Amino acid sequence: MTPGPLAYVTAIVADPDAAASALERALQLPRQTVDAGGAPRPLLPIGAAALLFAAPGDAFVGGDSRPGVHHIALAASNLESTATSLVAAGLIGADHKHDPGLDGRRRIIVAADRCAGVATHVTEPLRLASASGSLVERFDHIGIASADNAVAQDVFCRRLGYALESTQTDMEVHIAVESFTSDKYGAIYKTREPETAGGLRVAFITVGDCELEFLQDITPQRASIVDHGGPGTTRQDKGAIGRYVATRGPGLHHVALKVADGQAALDSLAAAGLALIDRVPRPGSRRALIGFVHPKSLGGLLLHVVQR
Repeated sequence: MTPGPLAYVTAIVADPDAAASALERALQLPRQTVDAGGAPRPLLPIGAAALLFAAPGDAFVGGDSRPGVHHIALAASNLESTATSLVAAGLIGADHKHDPGLDGRRRIIVAADRCAGVATHVTEPLRLASASGSLVERFDHIGIASADNAVAQDVFCRRLGYALESTQTDMEVHIAVESFTSDKYGAIYKTREPETAGGLRVAFITVGDCELEFLQDITPQRASIVDHGGPGTTRQDKGAIGRYVATRGPGLHHVALKVADGQAALDSLAAAGLALIDRVPRPGSRRALIGFVHPKSLGGLLLHVVQR
């Protein structure tokens, strides 16, 4: 038996209570308190899954202090049977052990280097509060800075059995136009060959009611540039992914929340005092409109909303 849907996502943030309160207030998300390694931590139910906040150095995240998305947890109704499948898939050893998880649930920790950079836990299911009435419908996707999307598909599709939802290529090109204007002969315009400014190869793999979004930089010869203080672009997205992989290796990068109205969600986040990268939704993957919240507002977690 392979793992089932997404159970929760764990993020390390500077102040777990402050980050949870900000999203609870801005997006009308419910809030639970769960036991995480002997310490109470805030959990926000989102659709059929949840977002857990942990502090830097928390025992539940193995003492890791780097802010951002730390791991995903996949639900398993039968942990023993699922463990047998994970051993057969080469993702854990036969001498694996069960670790204590949230609220007394057991979990199996799969090393990130065996899951294409994705730190993955497999857990017994949680009992979550209803998130009805929230501005958020569910997780849209979990963004992953990828070194090789083919490896990701091998792990999550071939070995674990999840479905490949779609693939796409995001590209920003610059086109120069020359003009030759004469007072006698009029104007002539010449277009030069397009120049690639940045690009990403993207693969979406469905896990429960959301996707894992693997983002691979396909223009590594170009410097990873991120312009701060302005709205996002494909070139900046490529720069952020390239820089992440270069400094930290492939791994979990951001979380995206599906909303019915992107502008209303961004306005509510801004009204709650969160700094935005995008004040107006911009085009994103799969014909969506997206808008990012600045990670400084959530203690180091990069989050964005998605309207489909």
